[in-house]
Amino acid sequence: MCGLNAIFAYHPAANAPSRRELLATRDAMVARGPDAAGEWWSSDGRVGLGHRRLAIQDLSDRASQPMHSPCDRFVVVFNGEIYNYPLLRTTLERDGVAFRSDSDTEVLLHLYAREGSAMVTRLRGMYAFAIWDRTAKSLFLARDPYGIKPLYVADDGWTVRVASQVKALVAGGAVSREPEPAGIVGFHLWGSVPEPFTLYRTIRALPAGHSQLITSQGPQDPQCHTSIAAVFANGSMERLSQDEVAPRLRTATRASVAAHLLSDVEVGVFLSAGIDSSALLGLMRDAGQQRIRAVTLAFDEFAGTSEDEAPLAAAVANHYEAEHVIRRVSEPEFRTDLPRIFEAMDQPSIDGINTWFVAKATREAGLKVAISGVGGDEILAGYPSFKDVPRWVRWLRLPASVPGLGRAVRVLLRDFGVAASNPKAVGLLEYGGSYSAAYLLRRAVLLPFELHELLDPDLLRTGLRSLNPVDRVETALEPVPSHPLSIVASLESCHYLRNQLLRDADWAGMAHSLEIRTPLVDIDLLTALSSVQPKLKNGLGKRILASAPDRPLPASLLTRKKTGFGVPIKRWTESPKSQRPQASRLTSRKWALEVFARHQP
Repeated sequence: MCGLNAIFAYHPAANAPSRRELLATRDAMVARGPDAAGEWWSSDGRVGLGHRRLAIQDLSDRASQPMHSPCDRFVVVFNGEIYNYPLLRTTLERDGVAFRSDSDTEVLLHLYAREGSAMVTRLRGMYAFAIWDRTAKSLFLARDPYGIKPLYVADDGWTVRVASQVKALVAGGAVSREPEPAGIVGFHLWGSVPEPFTLYRTIRALPAGHSQLITSQGPQDPQCHTSIAAVFANGSMERLSQDEVAPRLRTATRASVAAHLLSDVEVGVFLSAGIDSSALLGLMRDAGQQRIRAVTLAFDEFAGTSEDEAPLAAAVANHYEAEHVIRRVSEPEFRTDLPRIFEAMDQPSIDGINTWFVAKATREAGLKVAISGVGGDEILAGYPSFKDVPRWVRWLRLPASVPGLGRAVRVLLRDFGVAASNPKAVGLLEYGGSYSAAYLLRRAVLLPFELHELLDPDLLRTGLRSLNPVDRVETALEPVPSHPLSIVASLESCHYLRNQLLRDADWAGMAHSLEIRTPLVDIDLLTALSSVQPKLKNGLGKRILASAPDRPLPASLLTRKKTGFGVPIKRWTESPKSQRPQASRLTSRKWALEVFARHQP
């Protein structure tokens, strides 16, 4: 796990990039890689690669980056982990390839030398990397299917700049800070910035599951190598009986956990009182890990309530004979850390505070890698959206198809004061008739018709036109999966999971030099379960996962009401006098505005 950056002055008339800029960008990411730093320049000085290393695989200097191929034609900088690299290495060695390190980075070099861009389809893992080809004079970029690892590209028409963080590109000093209205509007809609947008016009995320080639002619269009929706659509062609569901799910999750334990350093686990992280702890034990340290957050504000995860998490840790670390977080610590949180937050997010503190606690325990249960609700149909969105579409498809009816009803209800108390209810007819619009309604923090209260009219108009929110959501359904649950799973995976949860895990973990691994967010797991997912109704997926370890989870976890991985931020940020019915909504809006104020371009 690391931070990477690159500069390529591809236009003949472009000024040669400066070493100062390369190092400023690289070292703005020092927390991502405190163990080592490297740089490389082409002989003509027009291409530079930078790297900050967090050593996880092959801790020796042989695995340092930028790394060169034996023939010296290719140079790579890489952020992430390739979990199937031992198998890939064995295959390459059988074909006569000699390795100089025990790192997964070197596998990327040899695969690219042999297969070119097609090599990405061979990879199982979380990754973002850049490979310079000295002969072709091209820079190849790639990002994993889910977008677990970030990669941002800035192109001014002369020079391309690439980095693992938006703020690192800005820190280099040569990237325009002109605001991107679509990114600003997107944040206020969803509480995170939807990719490929950022808050800056000239900086874009390389889309998840895509690769991109940059030549002397400039950047080519990104090419999709893996589509989450396509995996679900292909899975629908496999017919499974109900009796085959549980064995398939157990086998696939066991294999994913085993793969994610590949490491030359100790791997810990974030442990809540939920089924996902608890089952992963049991599966880590089944995979043969002898010592397991599990980290749980506790808050005095939650003591004695259903939101206090510490007691049940302690029972789970004892159940699996794990070493349990309970880390208490107080309001004074939250307020002390808040400036650092905003500084580390690469793009604005209304979430991620929980991950910040559990990552902090895990690093304090001396760990560099931790397993997280993020992604379980997306693959196992654990969110209310799996019921709500199909139901809304079923009920409202016909009336919502009447032109102008939804908006007219919304305006009428607004005039009666209903919009102030429940904006989503008044938007139901306007947005409930299609999967993409209903999902926007379900996940939006604020709906498009509410944004005029917050944003400049010209910025809002321009941003909505560029963003086109419903069509933006629809991009997760290309092609459209055949089953309603798979449709929602694709939407959740490509929007909330990608733009919020995974991005928060990246910046919050990396701020503490901690690699966060996600066995339930894995392309091989997705492929194995794509035909199973439509059968996981009414909590079946979570019940099967709970029984997946050799020693099933305690029954008390199955009956516990789902609370999420929470932090009492509402109590810490709202006025004690705020007891109105809309206090929660007003607090969320206030927090979003504070977050955005700290990130304005």
